[in-house]
Amino acid sequence: MEGKVILITGGAVRVGAATARRLHAGGARIMIHYRSSADAAERLRDELNKLRPDSAATVQGDLLDPACYARMVDETVACFGRLDALINNASSFYPTAVGEITEKDWFDLVGTNLKAPLFLSQAAAHALTHSHGCIVNIADIHAERPMKSYVVYSIAKAGLVALTKSLAHELGPNVRVNAVAPGPIMWPEDDPSFDELERRRIIAHTLLKREGSPDDIARAVAFLVNDAPYITGVILPVDGGRSASL
Repeated sequence: MEGKVILITGGAVRVGAATARRLHAGGARIMIHYRSSADAAERLRDELNKLRPDSAATVQGDLLDPACYARMVDETVACFGRLDALINNASSFYPTAVGEITEKDWFDLVGTNLKAPLFLSQAAAHALTHSHGCIVNIADIHAERPMKSYVVYSIAKAGLVALTKSLAHELGPNVRVNAVAPGPIMWPEDDPSFDELERRRIIAHTLLKREGSPDDIARAVAFLVNDAPYITGVILPVDGGRSASL
């Protein structure tokens, strides 16, 4: 992965930050996208640059704003000279039960989970074609097995799965496009739906009987970026076997 340039959306916190650290440890240069987590993004940038000078930078962007897509790609190429991989990780996640769904919910959840990956991938396509690069989308096992009360989120992730396969057709043979579909990795913050009882129930339905870690996702992303030259159009579950038992 030495010298590769990777743009990660939502790269400042949680799974995005773990992915940034994992890819950086492999030798990549990282552009950390953030929307509002400026402090976390700057801390991570500084942490990575201490390990290897001039190997990380940040770019701010509201992924619901169409003007940010080309700008983020342009800033990455201007900073590092190329783009080898795009990781579409940023995501809104919250329940939307039928009867309570608003248009704002639709625009937010579909916007971050489906629209942004499409238009950012489109903006990055030229640079990725030039470098024979790749795209990795962070999907969800619930794209195929929707969660109760998460109607719009599940729809958006199902669209992201279809987008992954469509882009693999459209951008091949020069650009590979795959997705990682996490299971129970990090519990949502400030969501009472996932209390201790519900967490135990979910873990009980995994074949490995434990939750995963952000680095489990980061390892899968690193594999698809660097060690999978003949893999494209694939959705890789990283869920401890939960999807096999649902």
